[in-house]
Amino acid sequence: MEESGNGRAYSDASTKHQDGITDVKKDEENSQDGKHELHPASQYEDSQCQVRCISCLSKTSCRIVRSRTKVMNILIEKGRPQEVQAIFDSIIEGGHKPSLVTYTTLLAALTIQKRFDSIHSIISQVEGNGMKPDSIFFNAVINAFSESGNMQEAMKCFWKMKESGSKPTTSTFNTLIKGFGIAGEPEESQKLLELMSQDENVRPNLRTYNVLVRAWCNKKNTVKAWNVIYKMVASSLQPDVVTYNTIATSYAQNGEASQAEGIILEMQNNNVQPNERTCYIIVGGYCKEGKVKEALRFVYRMKDLGLQPNLIVFNSLIKGFIDSVDRDGVTEVLKLMEEFGVGPDVITFSTIMNAWSAAGFMDKCREIFDDMVKAGIKPDAHVYSILAKGYVQAGEPEKAEEILNAMIKTGFCPNVVIFTTVINGWCSAGRMEYSIKIFEKMCECGITPNLKTFETLIWGFGKARQPWKSEEMLHIMEEFSVQPKKTTHLAVAEAWNATGLKKEANRILSAMKNEEMSRKTDREDEIPVRSLEKHYQKPGSIFPNQVQLPNLVISDQKGSGSATKRSRMVLRDTDFSLESSWTATRSLSLSHSCTFGARSPIICQKQSHGQLGMYNQFAHSCPLGVFLN
Repeated sequence: MEESGNGRAYSDASTKHQDGITDVKKDEENSQDGKHELHPASQYEDSQCQVRCISCLSKTSCRIVRSRTKVMNILIEKGRPQEVQAIFDSIIEGGHKPSLVTYTTLLAALTIQKRFDSIHSIISQVEGNGMKPDSIFFNAVINAFSESGNMQEAMKCFWKMKESGSKPTTSTFNTLIKGFGIAGEPEESQKLLELMSQDENVRPNLRTYNVLVRAWCNKKNTVKAWNVIYKMVASSLQPDVVTYNTIATSYAQNGEASQAEGIILEMQNNNVQPNERTCYIIVGGYCKEGKVKEALRFVYRMKDLGLQPNLIVFNSLIKGFIDSVDRDGVTEVLKLMEEFGVGPDVITFSTIMNAWSAAGFMDKCREIFDDMVKAGIKPDAHVYSILAKGYVQAGEPEKAEEILNAMIKTGFCPNVVIFTTVINGWCSAGRMEYSIKIFEKMCECGITPNLKTFETLIWGFGKARQPWKSEEMLHIMEEFSVQPKKTTHLAVAEAWNATGLKKEANRILSAMKNEEMSRKTDREDEIPVRSLEKHYQKPGSIFPNQVQLPNLVISDQKGSGSATKRSRMVLRDTDFSLESSWTATRSLSLSHSCTFGARSPIICQKQSHGQLGMYNQFAHSCPLGVFLN
């Protein structure tokens, strides 16, 4: 079986802790004797705090450091590496000096979190404190650089390790081989295997070959991967299920699922039993190629292999048959699930719901949702999103809003996509007052609107013959630190143009061109401006307690800097200098107001950019039938 590089990095550094955190607390309680009195004077070189512990100053083993290092290791083993830094900081703040084991453990935790920017800092602290790195610390550093893809630094550390007299282990080589594989350089990984054969102290093990096989497979070179397997067998090592699954994955990802299935015969010839992952790889490969019936055939074959298909396999089949619009296939898979005693999960239900929603049959979509709730399966945010989007596509924004409210009541915080979807629904229905209410609710929930949100509102106001409000959105975007794009300005210009006011449309277009020219000049003349523009384009999420906008007031009810904001719309008629144009446009909008549910397919296409669309005739043309009675 494969071993984790990150796990090896810290497990070697840890001491046995069978009694766990209880013993740690006892150690700290017992450390209040003379040996651990805090000395008031000495300075710890690599921190802002002073070393006051007598044991640390005398370079003897400190119980506090040992016990807290043990806690750090326990946190890593429990999958909570993000808490390790705080324990390390408490050692420093308490006037103690971390040991080499402590630094090794910290480095392992940061590597798991992919916080690679701290590697050099930890190395500097170890060297600055006159500590001599041991093989375990070197391995941790090599692992950190390898995981980050910085193989140049990893190899430097490797040669430094040899120069210091520390002997690289098989684990060291495995880490480097894996690192070059991550970096997309399997040729270098292969060279390391040859280097191992020249070292008397190390021998390649099963993991060595498996990591090298994966490195070649990641480059889609299965021929080289097989050569590694042949070399493995020649060295008296037998491939395991991980070896064969790696090769099968490569075939499946490259559109050769039949080749992946052929691996099973090779496994049987070498007395290696396929596992559930083997089957999932093959089923997934066939589904990816659109050969769902072949995938189903293989599931039946799993019985002969003595394997039980799991829920992941069945969900893949269901999605495959839905994608190929095969209702009989879906029905057969559902029956198979019953036969194998495998119950559906939220992914199973959401996959079927999405099919009904895409076809425009929202009644059936809702039925599946109700069945899921009755089965005791809790809906997730994705399920609610399917319902909301489906109702919008079906021209029922009021039901989409009900879903939004239900999410909030059940503790789910709708994201910006769901809010924008519901806003789009009301815009499509020509009910801009409801769109604005959803926008206000969005702000109340602390969700920052993005470019899509504003472009949706701009399109909605344009559709409602209120181009002045479309233009006001540009000013509101500034207050939310959302940078308009060319498409945004074009949408505003189109809103003016749709009312026959081409002069105003040209004004917007001219302003857009002038702004583009100005930015181009600034980029050429002033390099610092680039960083300012990047900062400006970053969507803001923190607002002052009171922000006055052209059409919106956002205030904090609690008077605090919390993320939840209370907003209300203040629609104004005369804040703009184009009052005469506004009046003319308002009179046009009264005579061309949209009825509820009406929507122009052409405008919809421009506004949605392919994301959202109306139901219209789709349900009548869709061949998708009933999956569940």
